[in-house]
Amino acid sequence: MHEIEPFYNWIHLYNAEEDEQSPFFGIEHSEFEFSNTIYNYYIHPQWDEFGSKTLYLKILFVDYEINYAIIELIGEWNDAIENDIMQLKREVIDLMIAKGIYKFMLLTENVLNFHSSDTCYYEEWNEDIKEEGGWIAAINMPEQTKYDFLGSHINRYVTMVETPNWRTFRPQDFFQLVDNKILRTKF
Repeated sequence: MHEIEPFYNWIHLYNAEEDEQSPFFGIEHSEFEFSNTIYNYYIHPQWDEFGSKTLYLKILFVDYEINYAIIELIGEWNDAIENDIMQLKREVIDLMIAKGIYKFMLLTENVLNFHSSDTCYYEEWNEDIKEEGGWIAAINMPEQTKYDFLGSHINRYVTMVETPNWRTFRPQDFFQLVDNKILRTKF
């Protein structure tokens, strides 16, 4: 797991550590000191922690004019024990919503497991952005994780999207692709 880095090809376009509106503004990462773990497996030091012991993230891109964010996740999404959705909502998402972000693209290729609890925080998140026409998309979730996710009926609040070649897009084009897919699923 320590070799899985957050996607970095857009770093010249956006860097959360340099964005004064970002929850991770001013954070410095080591390239060589591995300190964060997921179940005793070290992860790359570029991943950001937000209060979960099993799930980490990286904000890859934010556009405050078009009001969207692209966030990459790694680890185990555990709502049953760790209440990861509450941590994510309170420590990252609420701050971004306050800055005008209401469309969230969650890259979930590296989310290895999902353990559900209730849907309260997903429902709250959805309510917080619904009036603005917002949405939440989980992109490229692995099949075993998607099975558990769908089984907990969270897909009422989070749209599952498959876009296997997302790394070939510029952020704006990737957003447009996902936004169009979500609009098609709503009608």
